[in-house]
Amino acid sequence: MLRLFKLLLIAAPIALVAWALTEHPGYVLVSYKQVRFESSLWIFLALLLVLWAVVWLLRLLLGMLKVSNSALNPWSRHHKAKRIERASLDGFLELAEGRWARALVHLKKAAEGSKQPLPFYLGAAQAANELGQYDECDALLAQAQAVAPKGDLPLALTRAELLAERGDPAQAAALLEPLRDSHPRQPQLLRQLANLYEHSDQWSKLCQLLPELRKQGIFPPAHLDALELEAWHVRLTEAADSGEGEGELSLQPLTQAWQALPAKRRDDPALLGLYAEQLKRLGAGEEAEKVLRKAIEQDYRADLVALYGQVRGSDAARQLKVAEGWLKEHPQDAQLLLTLGRLCLRNQLWGKAREYFEASLSFANLPHAAAELARLLVAEGDREGAFALLQKGLYSNNQLLDVDMPAA
Repeated sequence: MLRLFKLLLIAAPIALVAWALTEHPGYVLVSYKQVRFESSLWIFLALLLVLWAVVWLLRLLLGMLKVSNSALNPWSRHHKAKRIERASLDGFLELAEGRWARALVHLKKAAEGSKQPLPFYLGAAQAANELGQYDECDALLAQAQAVAPKGDLPLALTRAELLAERGDPAQAAALLEPLRDSHPRQPQLLRQLANLYEHSDQWSKLCQLLPELRKQGIFPPAHLDALELEAWHVRLTEAADSGEGEGELSLQPLTQAWQALPAKRRDDPALLGLYAEQLKRLGAGEEAEKVLRKAIEQDYRADLVALYGQVRGSDAARQLKVAEGWLKEHPQDAQLLLTLGRLCLRNQLWGKAREYFEASLSFANLPHAAAELARLLVAEGDREGAFALLQKGLYSNNQLLDVDMPAA
């Protein structure tokens, strides 16, 4: 029964259409200029149906061709993406290997076809910079700037690096300095600024940056200690240079630099010695003597002891007494004995000075001890002994040592 019902549902519309075709054929006339088309209504509708079917089939075929186009057409979007991916990979590999010309070609190609071209422009700019094509490099950086977010850090870091490679670290540092406000703890920014300050001799700025470098652990401790020592060494020397010849104000820059030095660094023997030496150079021997005496009493070092004998304290006799106090624990220290001899000369104790110089030479062949003793011998009229001593003491391994000759 159900099957019969289905047959009736199919047959009824067909019968109805057949009856309509016989009873009401209709008429369609289409005329345009010299062209006329005449047909029955049902044939016209059939033609429209056929036309619709043809259009639908064409659309279906075009869709299938579009799907298969990636496999059939070497210029398809799929293959274009593959070519860009290959160019980017080759470009960065060549950049790492130092093949700058090929890297430039591949990275430019990758940048032109990528939706995210910034890294490719930066890499290409680096390759152009290495080739000495600075105009090309700047043009690529400008293109990178156009596609980069505002204030993009990687772009600025790359620009600074390329400027430094061109031999302009000061300009590179000036480019990066404004970024510290927005990126105060960014490791690469801090690392790059430290290197740029060092290579552009901006030691004062490097000294200001050092606490943040240590706090963020930018460099290994040993490297940071060496960098800090070098920076403050130059900073103190520059401060003394700027004060030289300024009269009563000559010590001010050096004192300010010393006070800016981190507290734990003020106990560093190398910096203490340098500070005392600069004080001596600026005529502040009394202050230099106090600094050295305090440092030696805390941590005895031969180099500081040697400098102690060259500074003029306020009381020469007291200075000699202080140094002789160290002799109890260091009786065989040649540098200390040289210092004692010099202090005896300052106190006009000629015989005692000669004893100390001879004792110093008995423990070590110090050229300066030989020179001091030779001066003393010349002053006493023993020229032959002085020059014999110099001939013996001023040569070591056939090399002339740099000491002052005694006056005739």
